[in-house]
Amino acid sequence: MTTPATPDTLAQSFFQLSLDTGVLKFGEFKTKAGRLSPYFFNAGLFNDGATLGRLAEFYARRLIDSGLQFDMLFGPAYKGIALAAAVSIELARLGHNKPYAYNRKEAKDHGEGGTLVGAPVAGRVLIIDDVISAGTSVRESIALIRAAGATPCGVVIALDRQERAHENGVDTPHSAVQFVRDTLGLSVVSIATLSDLLDYLRAQGGAGIGEHYAKVSAYRERYGVQAA
Repeated sequence: MTTPATPDTLAQSFFQLSLDTGVLKFGEFKTKAGRLSPYFFNAGLFNDGATLGRLAEFYARRLIDSGLQFDMLFGPAYKGIALAAAVSIELARLGHNKPYAYNRKEAKDHGEGGTLVGAPVAGRVLIIDDVISAGTSVRESIALIRAAGATPCGVVIALDRQERAHENGVDTPHSAVQFVRDTLGLSVVSIATLSDLLDYLRAQGGAGIGEHYAKVSAYRERYGVQAA
């Protein structure tokens, strides 16, 4: 008899915070791929000092636990900028002081110029973002990092939706996270996954938030990928 895996306590706490702040909502939401998702995750609503600080704590703890080796953080404009700064502060508080940088959407033609801001981009660079939807932001970040003479070593995100990517109007057999890992060759660390969300909903029982378990499970059955 197989013993069920113990739910990830860090992920469960992360979902509780996401619900408390309205970052995670349940209902019917249309995705960029045209799918009707039973849940919506909007990390932009971690928008005050207290909640951003808590989010940074989750990122930092997951990174430290992962053992992934990196020299600095890189935050893609725009959401990644605040994330890189906040997580750099939290890592330093935990004894892992790391520099960070980010990019502008448009190059500055005066002052120091260029598109990169912050610490010099060098060594092993970890990209930080909220989710990976299509991998476009990651590919752009990789190009910027390599152009600076540094090495992209991984990506850290808040939520891995574990669903098939949608490219050129069709669903692929792989997720955007799997593409980044298997095709682009970067490690991917996430605070939580869709599997963790299902664990969270299952633990709530059939009432309240737990009533959404069936719809989220059905959505994963239709669009999900196998966890690697």
